Amino acid sequence: MDSQAVKRYLPWVVAIALFMEHLNTTILNTAVPSIAHSLGVTPLSLKAVVSSYVLSLAVCIPVSGWMADRFGTRRVFGAAVGLFTFSCILCGLAWNVPMLVAARILQGVGAAMMLPVGRLAIVRTFPKSELLAAMNFVIIPALIGPLLGPTVGGLIVHWLPWQTVFLVNVPVGLAALWMIRRHMPDYRVDNPKPLDVVGLALFGSGIALLSWVLEIFGEHYLDATSIGILLALSLCLLAAYGWHARHHLYPLLQLALFRTRTFRVAVAGGFVTRLGLGGLPFLLPLFYQLGLGFPAWQSGLLMMPAAAAAMFMKIISIRVLRQFGYRTVLIVNTVMIGLTISLFATVDADTAIGWIVAIGLAQGFFNSLQFSSMNSMAYADVGVDEASMASTIASSMQQLSVSFGLAFASIVAAWYLGDLPQSDRAAVTVALHHAFLTLGGLTILSSLSFWSLRQHDGDNVSRGTTAV
Repeated sequence: MDSQAVKRYLPWVVAIALFMEHLNTTILNTAVPSIAHSLGVTPLSLKAVVSSYVLSLAVCIPVSGWMADRFGTRRVFGAAVGLFTFSCILCGLAWNVPMLVAARILQGVGAAMMLPVGRLAIVRTFPKSELLAAMNFVIIPALIGPLLGPTVGGLIVHWLPWQTVFLVNVPVGLAALWMIRRHMPDYRVDNPKPLDVVGLALFGSGIALLSWVLEIFGEHYLDATSIGILLALSLCLLAAYGWHARHHLYPLLQLALFRTRTFRVAVAGGFVTRLGLGGLPFLLPLFYQLGLGFPAWQSGLLMMPAAAAAMFMKIISIRVLRQFGYRTVLIVNTVMIGLTISLFATVDADTAIGWIVAIGLAQGFFNSLQFSSMNSMAYADVGVDEASMASTIASSMQQLSVSFGLAFASIVAAWYLGDLPQSDRAAVTVALHHAFLTLGGLTILSSLSFWSLRQHDGDNVSRGTTAV
């Protein structure tokens, strides 16, 4: 396939897949209260439907790089989109929570291959001086999903059965499969490394168990002793993987990449920052609908300003990073994100809609710049032969932070709510106000992780120069 044609069409191919994933997430968040009412459960209990998807992403992403090297990016990416589309149909056919969770797990498996493999194809196609622009181009169409998702989700649950929120992705998936067949490059390794089965078992089981413990924490499914034992077991499994990775010739996740400063700060620092952001898309629809009493369609409309601002920031983020550099942008921007999250604590039933929209715009503006900065800087000092592993690790840590952030936000909200009923609007509002302040404070503290960056780190990505 002609290299110029690949550069022309590949960003669109990846963007359509990301559009599906983002639409799926945002459209579901808005529909959670309606789904909970239909299935006869409390909205906070439905976090399993959200977290199971993110959890399966985190568990399966580590093997995506090996699969792309072994079977080729076109075949793996196409299979991932096909599985994701099929699982959307299964979600629409589910009639209870266990079936919906099972379908969401399968959906997460498909999504686990889409994000890192698509990102890997971008990294291998574009030189570092063009990487930031290519990634931003991919994200701009993909942000149409968050822009449309809340509104479409709100309108669907208002007028149609909730199952429809999953079926809207089916025609998009079919279109994506057609484009993948025509325009997706097929990168692969001639002599792929053997799969680290032991590492996959240790890491996957450790992460799955840890995420499950965080999910059930505070819901009284298990006593404190049992939860403590399971928590210790999950940490032991992850520690065992760390020991295994240091002594294995071809580990599942090559932890030695964290010796590269820009990669370490972007991935590890980004992990802490995303903890504060991970639960926000889940908490905000609950806040608007259960706390403020807005209908689903209005809740969806209030989620749109953030996506619109994010699209605008993608257009100017290159100039911002070129002007101020990664270090300054990440430190200042992280603080601004924390302050923006905290501002949601000023919103109540008497707040003017204009103020809510303004906070949403600020949130999307700063979040977009943060993700552009962290995602692109991770590859600043990574060699071409390490791109597959770097993409796998970065994607794994990103999804883990979202999963843990969701669990943490849910735990914090439930803790502040206590034994009060979720039907009590005043109690829900106060509890979520405290949750927003907690998440905002954590995000502000996470800005400390970016102080270890040097002034010219990432210049080869933002300015096309060699970093000093």
